[in-house]
Amino acid sequence: MESGPAVFAGTVFALFGGALLIWTAVRLHRREPVAEGVSRAASTALASLVAVAALVLAAWSFSRL
Repeated sequence: MESGPAVFAGTVFALFGGALLIWTAVRLHRREPVAEGVSRAASTALASLVAVAALVLAAWSFSRL
């Protein structure tokens, strides 16, 4: 009964983390800014950190099944 919310949360975190990681990589590959008005290194580091954190939360949610 409780596995439904864990699957939903894990899926949302996995999709968000994966999409953010891919989006950040594409922006860097095209040499476009990740965030306007912020240094490239800081915005890349923050976006990558948030993406990895979301993927870790997804893995944790799936491990709770």
